Amino acid sequence: MKAMILAAGLGTRLRPYSLSRPKPLFPVIDRPLLSLIIDQLRQAGFGPIVVNAHHLSNQVRTLLAPEKDVFIQVEDAILGTGGGIRKAMDYFDDAPVLIVNGDTYHTIDLARVYRRHIESGALATLVLHDFPRFNTVSVNDDGCISGFGREITSLQGSLQQLAFTGIHVIEPSILEKIPRDIFYSIIDCYRECIRDGESVRGLCVRDHFWSDMGTVNDYLDLHAFLLQEKKNTKRVSAFGSCFYIGEDVRLSSTVQLNDWVSIGSGARIGEEASLARVVVWDNAEVAPGTVLQDTIVI
Repeated sequence: MKAMILAAGLGTRLRPYSLSRPKPLFPVIDRPLLSLIIDQLRQAGFGPIVVNAHHLSNQVRTLLAPEKDVFIQVEDAILGTGGGIRKAMDYFDDAPVLIVNGDTYHTIDLARVYRRHIESGALATLVLHDFPRFNTVSVNDDGCISGFGREITSLQGSLQQLAFTGIHVIEPSILEKIPRDIFYSIIDCYRECIRDGESVRGLCVRDHFWSDMGTVNDYLDLHAFLLQEKKNTKRVSAFGSCFYIGEDVRLSSTVQLNDWVSIGSGARIGEEASLARVVVWDNAEVAPGTVLQDTIVI
């Protein structure tokens, strides 16, 4: 089962942090998010995996260099979600391909999603959920997607508005609709399929965790969830259980950690510093006496 991770975005809403690292390489509990996504795909039985990259692509290339079944597609110009997938067409055969975003953390069962797509016979299956902030996809009682945003549809049946998780399975034949080497949105491709009467279906999921790491607040909220769940913490008796402390961290007994904190490997925290709801990246430094809340240290 082949898969593709879309990781070529600029991360504009995460500036200035995304000027030093591409968003998919932001550490989540001291590991690059992209590495976590690759592990998740492998555990679900997917491989080989294609990753597209543009912004700071050399960092992505370096991370992926040891991975034998992961191929990087560097895009000199941003091609968008549709254009990037179209460019990767040569990696695919006739089997369905799972597409996921490189800036999303979730607990959705990807193997089940793939099976459900095959059972449906659709050209594309989009994984949807109820997430009011992003509820813009119209789907009818039969699971057929009828439009995106405020589009009016002629499909029969009552409609509900749901959010696209960024997870979808496509038949490679759908990519023929997308022009080569230009910026193109996959949603526009799905709109064209719907206008042509072709089957684009929604698969609604529930009882999962999902986080779009689009803003600083989203990034911090993700860490709050993971650390407060406690299963991802490295307990340090001096501080409690809602803290992660990476390897080779320099941290004196005069440092105060409050609420939750994640400190990456090799970081240095100065004496009498105070941190609350802070993510410190690997090898970063916090000066002595610094008081920080709700922020990222790089």
